Amino acid sequence: MEWKGRRGSKNIEDRRGMGGKTIVGGGIGGIVVLLIVMFLGGDPGDILNGLTTAPSNTEYVETEQDKELADFVSVVLADTEDVWTEIFEQEGMEYRDPTLVLYSGSVQSACGMAGAAVGPFYCPADEKLYIDLSFYDELQTQFKAPGDFAMAYVIAHEVGHHVQKLLGISDEMAKIRSRVSEEEYNKYSVRLELQADYLAGVWAHHAQGMGYLEEGDLEEALTAASAVGDDTIQKRARGYAVPESFTHGSSEQRKKWFYRGFEAGNLENGDTFGASEL
Repeated sequence: MEWKGRRGSKNIEDRRGMGGKTIVGGGIGGIVVLLIVMFLGGDPGDILNGLTTAPSNTEYVETEQDKELADFVSVVLADTEDVWTEIFEQEGMEYRDPTLVLYSGSVQSACGMAGAAVGPFYCPADEKLYIDLSFYDELQTQFKAPGDFAMAYVIAHEVGHHVQKLLGISDEMAKIRSRVSEEEYNKYSVRLELQADYLAGVWAHHAQGMGYLEEGDLEEALTAASAVGDDTIQKRARGYAVPESFTHGSSEQRKKWFYRGFEAGNLENGDTFGASEL
């Protein structure tokens, strides 16, 4: 992705080195559950409120890679601001920029305390995206999804959840959650997450139109979308997948909806809730 030398967002809150605590409880199994429930935009409150924290003596020191990554995510966030401001204006609405919080180790959000193990997430209660930049290494090594545009997809997906918040979709989901069983709600959650993938694709469509995409960028995003499918994550964690427990969609579904957004570039074709097939 062509990003160096371009405008970065002013809506960055740097809390790196300010965490002071680590998440305890659950061990590796807990981390896997957190990844499945929260990865790329799940609701952190339910899981995080059940965990405890302990003081951490780890001091954060910014590396050159961290500095470059911080600049990169700032540029990507600025691009999403430009794209969604224009789209909202075309629809007769006003876009409100989210804030991206950079943290190291752990962070306190309006949705609860979160550790780096949960991955990037969006908290609708404070309209902020949270990311520990060490996730970039995990994306390359653990999830086998290298490349800067893979990371851009992650950010765009979280911004997609912010778009859903502004459109009132997140609030409707909260109402549904109180009325249905966990298994039934999982089906709604999958549609919510796939829509966020679609919205990430919409952003990528416009980024391409502005000439920012390089050869191979689309493939990097599709690889990342596939790598974070529930079936792939569950098989990695326990050797098999349980479809009724999916909260984000399968690898194929995530790729499909991201690419659909990339092709369409608009809000109209992203109604995952009305789609007969995902």
